[in-house]
Amino acid sequence: MATLIRMPEVLAGSEDAAIQTWLVSLGQAITVGVPLAEVETEKAIVEYAAETEGTVLRLLVAEGEAVAVGTPIAVVGAEGENIDDVLGDSPAAAPVSNETAPAAAAVPSEAVAAAAPEPETAPEAGESPPASAPTELDGSQEQGDDEQAGGAQGGGERRFASPLVRRLVKERGLDLSRVSGTGPGGRIVRRDIEGLAAAPAAQAAPAVAAAAAPVAAAPAAAAPAPAVAVHAAPAASGGVDIPHTAMRRAIARRLTESKSTVPHFYLVADCRVDKLMALRATVNSAGSVKVSLNDFVVKAAAAAFQDVPEANATWGDAAIRRHDSVDMSIAVGIDGGLVTPVLRSVQTLSLSEISRSIGDLAERARAGKLRQHELEGGSFAVSNLGMYGVTEFSAIINPPQAAILAVGVARQLPVVVDGAIEVGTVMTVTLSADHRVLDGVLAAQWLAAFVRRIENPITILV
Repeated sequence: MATLIRMPEVLAGSEDAAIQTWLVSLGQAITVGVPLAEVETEKAIVEYAAETEGTVLRLLVAEGEAVAVGTPIAVVGAEGENIDDVLGDSPAAAPVSNETAPAAAAVPSEAVAAAAPEPETAPEAGESPPASAPTELDGSQEQGDDEQAGGAQGGGERRFASPLVRRLVKERGLDLSRVSGTGPGGRIVRRDIEGLAAAPAAQAAPAVAAAAAPVAAAPAAAAPAPAVAVHAAPAASGGVDIPHTAMRRAIARRLTESKSTVPHFYLVADCRVDKLMALRATVNSAGSVKVSLNDFVVKAAAAAFQDVPEANATWGDAAIRRHDSVDMSIAVGIDGGLVTPVLRSVQTLSLSEISRSIGDLAERARAGKLRQHELEGGSFAVSNLGMYGVTEFSAIINPPQAAILAVGVARQLPVVVDGAIEVGTVMTVTLSADHRVLDGVLAAQWLAAFVRRIENPITILV
């Protein structure tokens, strides 16, 4: 019997999602685990894999269309099977063409364009710690968008392309001005880019932009008004409005809620990392996998939770939950914002395993290939802006997590040792803690354990 495929709850608590790109076509035979579609949520674009086998008999939702979780999106069954009984009175019973999505399909306003995340800034003197989203742990610096999501066509019409499409355009060196969007409302979707890559010569030459219309002069007055001075409207300044994506709205909402409802407090410590830098050089010279300073930070944080297990906790409405395993959120910058896939059981991983796992999560996050379970959970997070030269900063907690560690750059400073001044490599870290979960003493105990581990890095290897 045919099976009705429904929009999955890609992220826990999500109410709707959009089909970014169909990865199967009508009549295609599929097996369990075959990617069906790229589904866009407010936090990420992830692949949704088939949970049944058969032939794709109907696609019910157009690319770019957002529907509620649980809405039928496709039908899979035996070839030639009658699916009327399965569809019943479903409002999504009308088939969607594989060639062109219907123009009437709704385009979520949150999904029409994406903007690169704003850089973090250090707090001004005398100001409270700033709102700061976690940044990527693999140490690579994110590049800004090379293309605007909404460019101008001839006549000033805006062209919209999804973050995935813009990534493909960047990778393949294509020109969006040569692409005619076939998605809802003229949105450029993946199939349009695939066509351009397959037959570049067949694309039409870009239209010549229409000449800019002259600025309209103020209408002549019927009679002079000597008593009133008439001032021309100020000329519009340059710039472009970037519509909010679902991801950007989610980041804004969650971090505003966190800063408004979670009682943050902050503990700062300086770490001598001369031994760590020397050990890292030794490890990298001897092994095939190159480990970063971030990898040591992640490992040391996990070890500190083994020293102070009471701090490995999250907030709940009815209770505080203490965790046996250290599951750490790894923030990855992508087009339009960031996602936080979770690295599981960090306390059991070696440095090389941490390095490989973070690299894999970051690569798949940028490619939109993360799975649902990889975005859920996590009891702690690390945010590192050291690669940008930031000395110290304070990060915002991502509830229900109760803490986040902000890591600054390792820099050489004069330090006092046994009454004498010498040059040492110092890294400043700031722990943001939720006072509902962690009291000051408990948070201080965890931070002290982290400093001991990071200053004696050989202890995290045994």
